[in-house]
Amino acid sequence: MQDLSISATAAAPAITTDWSAGLVRLQGDSYPENAFELFQPLLDWIGAFLASESRPLQLELRLLYLNTSSVRIMMDALDQLEAAHRRGFPVTVRWYYDARNERVAELAEEFREDCTFPFDIIAE
Repeated sequence: MQDLSISATAAAPAITTDWSAGLVRLQGDSYPENAFELFQPLLDWIGAFLASESRPLQLELRLLYLNTSSVRIMMDALDQLEAAHRRGFPVTVRWYYDARNERVAELAEEFREDCTFPFDIIAE
């Protein structure tokens, strides 16, 4: 599968993937007009990686704001990781946030509550 490199916009985060490193990165705000259209390639990429690899996959997030449809997409991605983790697949999430923005830490904590795989929330 081809790696993704989607540039950030005012309403959408930058999305990059690195198949060889087993790494997915999202950075920025996420309130696109059509979140499902924006994120479907990412969900497909994660699904393909999990279906064909046994190596670790890490999701690295630096998200500042997510609208309702972006939250739903993020939940879908985390559900994919959770299902893989239950099958013994090594997955992790590392969510970085500005230590001055506790709102982001609280949002990350809400996502982490439903995950049994390693999910780090890291102040910068």
